[in-house]
Amino acid sequence: MKPGSFTKLYIQLVFAVKYRECLIHENFSTELYKYISGIISGKDHKSIIVNGMPDHIHVFLGLNPNVSISDTVRDIKRSSSLFINVTDWLRKKFEWQDGYGAFSYSRSHLDNVYKYIQNQKQHHAKHTFKQEYTGLLKKFEIEYDERFLFNFFDK
Repeated sequence: MKPGSFTKLYIQLVFAVKYRECLIHENFSTELYKYISGIISGKDHKSIIVNGMPDHIHVFLGLNPNVSISDTVRDIKRSSSLFINVTDWLRKKFEWQDGYGAFSYSRSHLDNVYKYIQNQKQHHAKHTFKQEYTGLLKKFEIEYDERFLFNFFDK
């Protein structure tokens, strides 16, 4: 960054496992989230929290404005998929679904967003991922076409 340039940009990323399969198991999720946090730090972002559910994750970071959000998501997905696939965690190939959500927050929202991501299990005891994701899109007034959302398999 140029001298005299100052930023504080907080972004929540949300993306899902391909076909929304429940492949992120508790026995390795902590290690995966730490690995993803390392990818984020390696791109000179600030990793605030990474957490999720077996079929999707949330990443909250302080954004380095020199690295685009799309490049960040691409690198997280590519590197974490390779990481999962070289371990003995799964008996099948792991992939992330195409697409992601990116939502910006002010400094005053840090604690609430952190707690929300930290408490994903409690949140999803009441709300499906589709409800959560479309709720975020509506809250942020993002127009969307249902055809281009993640593959949601309602029960």
